[in-house]
Amino acid sequence: MERLANLRPLILFVSGLMGSSGVALAAAASHGGDTHFLGSASTMCLAHAPVLLALCLGHAALRTAMPAALVLALGTILFAADLVSRHYLGDRVFPLAAPLGGSMMILGWLIIAAGAFLRTRSIR
Repeated sequence: MERLANLRPLILFVSGLMGSSGVALAAAASHGGDTHFLGSASTMCLAHAPVLLALCLGHAALRTAMPAALVLALGTILFAADLVSRHYLGDRVFPLAAPLGGSMMILGWLIIAAGAFLRTRSIR
């Protein structure tokens, strides 16, 4: 899990992009006709961007922070990309992309929960 700590800058970058994408998708949803797909994509991005930031900031206290952040980030990106693709292109990214992304988000939250049962790292 120590190697995953090297991903912190990437996860922080993704967190920022995800937050800004969430705001942009919310704006697009409010100005477009059908808001179902864009609104859901915006909600997931805005819900998970601060979680990624918190996991990066608290990585020293939670052993599962970086694996959880990686799974949450990939799941949210996949889920949101599929919904945006359905809205603008009229088709999915690939079959079952949104359910796979949603399952990854659930798994990411379960990885966070599993961290409660692991010993905390000693902070040096």
